[in-house]
Amino acid sequence: MIQNGSSNTELGKSTLESVLSLDVDSQPLLTEEPRPMISLDTVELPTRVEIVRQPSPPPVLADVHDLIPASSPQVTEAGCGMDSLPDELARAKSPLELHISTAVMETFLRLASSNTIKNLETCGVLAGKLKNRKFYVSALIIPKQESTSDTCQTTNEEEIFDVQDKQSLFPLGWIHTHPSQSCFMSSVDVHTHYSYQIMLPEAIAIVMAPKDSSRKYGIFRLTSPGGMSIIRKCPQRGFHTHQQPSDGGPIYDQCTEVYMNPSMKFDIIDLR
Repeated sequence: MIQNGSSNTELGKSTLESVLSLDVDSQPLLTEEPRPMISLDTVELPTRVEIVRQPSPPPVLADVHDLIPASSPQVTEAGCGMDSLPDELARAKSPLELHISTAVMETFLRLASSNTIKNLETCGVLAGKLKNRKFYVSALIIPKQESTSDTCQTTNEEEIFDVQDKQSLFPLGWIHTHPSQSCFMSSVDVHTHYSYQIMLPEAIAIVMAPKDSSRKYGIFRLTSPGGMSIIRKCPQRGFHTHQQPSDGGPIYDQCTEVYMNPSMKFDIIDLR
C-alpha cells in the first residue's frame, strides 16, 4: 500500500517469481538515434493516451546531478537508531540498468493535475520487465487512492496485483507528487521505498515537485547498505526523523543507472 510511503511489502512477489523465466534474449524496447532529454515545461501530450510512443533516439543517462540537498533534516537528525552489525539484506550490489520513457513523468503530471490543483498528492506504480539484463518500465499504473497534501494511500490494491499478474509485470518502483513541497524524500517516503528496494535493488522512487524552482523531479534510491539498514531497523511510522548512517552518508541518493529513453513505449493503466 502506498501511503506517500507506506507500501505493502508483499507487492508484486508473484510477478517477481515469474520474471525469472523470461527470455532474456528477447528484443529490448528500443530503437535508434539521439535526442536530448525533453523539458517538463514544453512537452504536450495527447488528452487521451493508451500507449505513448516517442521519436527514436537512444537512451540518455538521467540528469539527476545535484537533485539532493547537501544536508536534509529528514536524514541527519537523531531518531531511529542503527545496529553496529552489518545488514546482510542491505549490502551494496551492482544494480542493472533501468530504462524509462522520457514521457512517463510528463504523462503522470497530467494525470495528477486535478489533484495537484487541489494541493493533493497523487501516486502511481512503475511496472515493467527484464530483457537482456536490463529493466524497462513498460507500464504506469495509477491505482485508486486517497490523498492529502502530504500523503497518498492506495485502495483496492488487488487491482494492481491483477494487472501485474495478467501482463507478467513486476514492480520497478513508484512515482508520486509533492504538489506544494520541494523535491525530496520524506521519512514516510523512504519507508515506502524500502519495501520496493528490498525486493529489487534497482527499484526507483520518482518525486515530482512542480512548484520547486530548483528541481522539478528527482529519481532516488536508498543508499546500500547505509540507508537500507537504517530503515529496516526503524519501527516508527508517520513523519519522524532518522539517524544518519554510520558511514556518514545520506539515507537516500540520486540514481546513477537510470536511463531516460525517448524511443520506449509504455502503457497507461488508470484504475481510478
